[in-house]
Amino acid sequence: MVNPSKKIKNLPPYLFGAIDILKARAFSKKLDVIDLGMGNPDLPTPEPIIERLIDTVKHHPRTHRYPQAKGMPKFRRAISEWYKRRFSVKLNPENEVVALIGSKEGISNFMHAFLDPGDIVLVPSPCYPVHYNSVILAGGTPYLMPLLEENKYLPVLEDIPEKVAKKSKIMILNYPNNPTTAVIEDLNFLKEVIKFARKYNIIVLYDNAYSEITYDGYIAPSFLQIEGAKDVGVEFHSFSKTFNMAGWRVGWACGNSEILSYLAKYKSYVDYGVPTFIQLAGVKALELEKEVKETVREYERRIDIFIGKLKKVNWQIKKPKATMYLWTKIPRPYSGMPSLEFSELLIETTGIAVAPGSGFGNYGEGYIRIAMVTHYKRFHDAYLRLRKFLQKNKKGMSNE
Repeated sequence: MVNPSKKIKNLPPYLFGAIDILKARAFSKKLDVIDLGMGNPDLPTPEPIIERLIDTVKHHPRTHRYPQAKGMPKFRRAISEWYKRRFSVKLNPENEVVALIGSKEGISNFMHAFLDPGDIVLVPSPCYPVHYNSVILAGGTPYLMPLLEENKYLPVLEDIPEKVAKKSKIMILNYPNNPTTAVIEDLNFLKEVIKFARKYNIIVLYDNAYSEITYDGYIAPSFLQIEGAKDVGVEFHSFSKTFNMAGWRVGWACGNSEILSYLAKYKSYVDYGVPTFIQLAGVKALELEKEVKETVREYERRIDIFIGKLKKVNWQIKKPKATMYLWTKIPRPYSGMPSLEFSELLIETTGIAVAPGSGFGNYGEGYIRIAMVTHYKRFHDAYLRLRKFLQKNKKGMSNE
């Protein structure tokens, strides 16, 4: 029998693959599944983006050819112009922006470009799975930085042993955070991160995929707007959530030119880059404002409706300031149950799919993530099912 690499063997089961198995079982039992597991936008891609794509594909056949691995100049200029408008950050489109086939691909390629066997990466826990898995695949060693509720889901830099910090090559940060929905409210934290990175010669990889999905007046910062950030790090972005383009597979990395040059070099060996017609559709997307605001309003509408309904069964969930998720402790009387077991019971009993916190790392245990990715009317159906599910235990329930 052919054996896979040790790297593949060392990977945990992929979270969303496990959720798909649970959904398949539910479908086989003829259950009406309400899928709140994966953060897969259900809202349509804005019409101007689609129109640009159709026009380009139909009338500009040269865009069907191999693209530039680091991205076409027009795309990179559009990114730099957007950064100037949005964050007041100046980027050189020639060497400080690289196009990505989605940020997930970009982060994985980034690890392969920089890690040698045994190199340590400071990885938050819980985290978006690729933040951890890509380190394993690249032969690196993750060192977990706990994101705890009592610390506002921020890593405590002082808790990282100096011997670990000295051996670390990369630190991953992600705010607004997936899965915890935490945000950066005090920019002094990012200033401390820069000092830490300089002290130990660490690259900061800042995943900012949810910067535009924010509520109640909160405005997410860019890591690069902090003085000195560009000296130590890069920022990753995605079109997936902001513009409902998850299946289009397009994003970018920007920041330190020397760091990005190695990512671009690695990509030139393993892929041909983002199709040119999709890059041009991305240029159009970055011009949109009204459509993005409509997307944010719809997610907020769903969040407000669902949180309001869950309060009726005494399930208190704090409204997030960003992202399209709710992050909550497993409710009583199930609070002692492992999150995967709870998620299995929930879908088998109610047909509602959620993401178990353990799928995001050790420190996600005890929580679940609920994605706001179905029509708002379906949240009333979900509430009715959850009410019945929770009322089966007459002790009642509340969050600890």
